Amino acid sequence: MPNPVNHHRPLGLIVATVTLVLDQLVKYTVTYPLALKSRMDDGIEILPIFRLRWLENRGVSMGFFHADTNMMRWILVGMTMLIAGFVAVWMWREKARQDVAALGLVLGGAIGNIIDRMRLGYVVDYADLHFGEWRPFLIFNLADAAITFGVLILLARALLLREKGAKTESMN
Repeated sequence: MPNPVNHHRPLGLIVATVTLVLDQLVKYTVTYPLALKSRMDDGIEILPIFRLRWLENRGVSMGFFHADTNMMRWILVGMTMLIAGFVAVWMWREKARQDVAALGLVLGGAIGNIIDRMRLGYVVDYADLHFGEWRPFLIFNLADAAITFGVLILLARALLLREKGAKTESMN
């Protein structure tokens, strides 16, 4: 019988690995075969509301903590590696299958962006979702989307399970 603490570890590792590989594959595709950087002005329209557009993100989420110097770049790398390490430990200890999968999304996305920042000095962003001139998000990438979905899953599960537990306790 598998140890209940770790029998979902392979799922988390698979989700993290698949997320990382897909992220790096898409970034490679927009960087080299599509040469998106050379199309900085207009990008590539995929749908009327979605365009591929090149952006070198030297900050973190929403451009905060912009790394203008090499030292700031490596500080960001160190900070994000610490956060990824925390997520990896949490994933390793987590018992709930859905939380392990969500943490795998966060970990794979974080590592994908860390690789970019270490290798290039910036994170390759390319996904531009827009409705006319209104953009509900800044330009992002698959790693950012994976991190966001992973965090939303964790938050939704935490809120729903907490409320479910509160209802069960009030009925007793």
